[in-house]
Amino acid sequence: MDDPEGAGFESEPFDPDDVMWVRGADYVAGWRDATDAGRELADALASAGFDTAGLELQARTSADGAGRVRLVLSAAAAHDMAALVRAVARLGRAS
Repeated sequence: MDDPEGAGFESEPFDPDDVMWVRGADYVAGWRDATDAGRELADALASAGFDTAGLELQARTSADGAGRVRLVLSAAAAHDMAALVRAVARLGRAS
């Protein structure tokens, strides 16, 4: 990923022509929130030992200005992520 801070998050510059504008919606705040959330997710996955090299996370906003994080990964990475989530779920049930 092209993250200057490491951990697999790609943040594209905010493009005002890439969204449909709704009066009163704070798109920049939504995009910033999505950028922060995506970085947090990438860091958490990396901390859990997940290989973030094939992970693609992109900050976006919805029509109402809410932040959205787009996640794209290979089928192999999806299998690995599913196994990680199942392992965490088993730990939660065990405690």
